Amino acid sequence: MKEVKVAVLGASGWMGKVHTMAFQTFPHFFGESGGTARITALVSSNPNAEKDLGFRAPGVKILKTWQEAVADPDVDLIDICLPDNMHYDVAKAALLAGKHVFCEKPLADTAVQARELADIAREKGVITRVGHAFPRNPVHDRAKEIIEAGEIGEIKMFKGCQHVDMFGDPLAPYMWRANGDLAPTGIVGDTGSHVFSFMEFLVGKVSSLIADNFIVTSKRPVIEGAAFGEETQLTGDEDWSEITNPDGSNILCAFENGARGLVDFSRVATGRKFMQSYEIYGTKGSLAYTYDELSRLRFYTNDDRVGRRGYREIDVGPESETYKAFLPLPNFGLGYNESKIIEAAEVIRSIVTDTPMWPTFENGHHICQIVDACMESSRLKRWVEIS
Repeated sequence: MKEVKVAVLGASGWMGKVHTMAFQTFPHFFGESGGTARITALVSSNPNAEKDLGFRAPGVKILKTWQEAVADPDVDLIDICLPDNMHYDVAKAALLAGKHVFCEKPLADTAVQARELADIAREKGVITRVGHAFPRNPVHDRAKEIIEAGEIGEIKMFKGCQHVDMFGDPLAPYMWRANGDLAPTGIVGDTGSHVFSFMEFLVGKVSSLIADNFIVTSKRPVIEGAAFGEETQLTGDEDWSEITNPDGSNILCAFENGARGLVDFSRVATGRKFMQSYEIYGTKGSLAYTYDELSRLRFYTNDDRVGRRGYREIDVGPESETYKAFLPLPNFGLGYNESKIIEAAEVIRSIVTDTPMWPTFENGHHICQIVDACMESSRLKRWVEIS
């Protein structure tokens, strides 16, 4: 057994809390044979967070800056849960310091930055991981098995979407995710990258696309202390801030393998608290998935005889070792936190065994290329090639 010492950056935010919990709990489900994690530092610039951080991880160092964590010899893995615009600088510094790096998506603001990070990681010989957790639900491993076994034939079409309504109300408060300086690609890097991760994992690389990015509400009220998902009341005295990155996008794309794709996502789909789905159509069959049925995959095959053809429901269960680690019965459903626990266990196992696992910074680079192409295509109003 090997212990990996972890510093979680942005520890007082939503993602920081999720990552901290994941590293603390994954051995309960996956055991210690793949290594264990010990959180040695939690980093937060919030001056009021120290007491809460100390409660959640007793005895760890509470640091104010990410630079302290990167320079700390008692840290093996830098876990980046910071605003988008900080990912590149922090990841680069950590890689140059010889640290392994686990970075939440999007990996970087641009594909050029992501390429540089992947190259440095290769030169340094360290393990990297991008936080695309949704495909780590075991149901998607089953989808990949079916595809790779040729059971749906040659893939011809992909349809994917992800919608939330955090900005569905025109009076919903402004937050950093709508700031083009802090999150330069807006919903394209935030939510679109989730759909792109399914595309990269299940279908392959995108070769070209045309995108229409849009902003629905141009200004939003600034409410001090407003947090993601909280209800707020306006007093009429609020300042208003411009929305400077996309609220949504509609995309047509082509894959290197000849398949075509239709993708849409947004943060303004009123009533959609969290909608995520994909459909993959091949020459011999198809697959369909929706997040509303977390552990269920729908599978169609032309091998069924005429008159008996139709989608069958496959409930992923304990025949999957990853699923079995949590639950003994099929279709109980694994939620978002479980996918992050799976992710944390894989990150530690990668470091202990020196074996990269999807998605590395190399995979993250391609996803950043798709994001880049969406931003360029929408700006130029034309198809863009991805090399």
